Amino acid sequence: MLTSSEIRELPRKLVRKILRLGASDVAVSLNISNSTMIRFSNNDVTISNSFENVVLEIYLAFKERRVTGTITDFSQASIEQTVERLISTAKTVQPSDVYAPLPKGPFKYDKRLLKIGKVAMEPDVLVDHVSAAVNSALSAGAKRVAGSLRSMRGKSILCTSGNVEASSTKDTVALSVRAFAADNATGQFATVAADSSEFRPEEVGSIAGEIARMALNPIEGEPGRYDAVLGPMTFAHIVDEFGSATSAFNVDIGVSFLVDMLGKQVASQKFTLIDDPTLYNTYGAEPFDDEGLPTRRNVIVENGILKTYLHNSTTAKRHGTTSTANAGIIVPTPFNLVVGAGDKSFEKLISDVDKGIYVTNDWYLRYSNYREGDFSTVPRDGLFMIKNGSIEAPLKGLRLVGNMLKLLNSIVALSTERYWIEWWEVETPVYAPWAFVTDVEFTKSTL
Repeated sequence: MLTSSEIRELPRKLVRKILRLGASDVAVSLNISNSTMIRFSNNDVTISNSFENVVLEIYLAFKERRVTGTITDFSQASIEQTVERLISTAKTVQPSDVYAPLPKGPFKYDKRLLKIGKVAMEPDVLVDHVSAAVNSALSAGAKRVAGSLRSMRGKSILCTSGNVEASSTKDTVALSVRAFAADNATGQFATVAADSSEFRPEEVGSIAGEIARMALNPIEGEPGRYDAVLGPMTFAHIVDEFGSATSAFNVDIGVSFLVDMLGKQVASQKFTLIDDPTLYNTYGAEPFDDEGLPTRRNVIVENGILKTYLHNSTTAKRHGTTSTANAGIIVPTPFNLVVGAGDKSFEKLISDVDKGIYVTNDWYLRYSNYREGDFSTVPRDGLFMIKNGSIEAPLKGLRLVGNMLKLLNSIVALSTERYWIEWWEVETPVYAPWAFVTDVEFTKSTL
């Protein structure tokens, strides 16, 4: 088994070795993370584990023939076997229709982004965060509280055949709180941060507890078309799906509802979406992408108009453009999705609804047609009827059914308040507001 210092030297050594074996392009990234996971239920901590995770990812190409692989076993024999297998596979795989060499460095990176975050990782501090969230949820009306807290200190090292040798470190913390006022009266909220000064567990617990209290004694919802207010948890889920659809790889293989939509109206003029990994000390901040390019701020949608797909070098060449520095060497992806703030408070959004439904959270979003963007999702936790500008009654038994483009084009207003959301259903951190959307269909749920 290799020592820690030997493992840290692997990216540079493997790039040189694989090039000697005839590859045209090589990128090797090493990710080392020290994490703590705390789970809690019935108002108490139930599990607390700390662990180290070390993963080496290899991309290699013989021009159009490309493969990727992962190493978690750092014995010399395992490493050599993996490299041999990848080279053998690369020589036989179906070639891509486009060859784009890895970008040629070296590059200059924003020094601030090379060391992101400052999170207190001491176990007693993390447990205090959990206690603060639980107590806040109880004070807001919950009877019992569950959830998880994750903290991570990570280091990334990237070497490529394009003369890139780069490394960065990042601290992050994530909290998800689910509060119960009764078995059928629940609320959830989740948030992430890269700095202890931006992490507010009391607020997360309070929001979850208040939703749970309001959700007591729900009545069966009536199917129909309603105006809707989508909470940050729900709207972040929609935006995360939209972010995935902007990947040029997904566009090219036809699993995006944004095919042939570049330069066209894809959302209300109220909606602007930016991918910004250059936002210092945020959860999704990164100094470089998987090809070694310095990350940049990309305006994806501006006032409802789709301005760009997200590209790596290969998809950019296929589309006759330049990379947006969003590699994923195979699949370009967003880092840090920021929805432009609206001009109304949450309370004003609610007051503008004559008859509608407030959706605080959802899960199990599924597509009936990826290409068209037809989907359905199940509201989770507090779901409420709005009448004459006020929240009147908790509901149950409804499913939200819609089309991504129609829903985004039906945005009437967004809130001034926004929260960083990332959890099980939202893979990319989203800075999400509340959204007022018209003409949303709700059907009876079968769950």
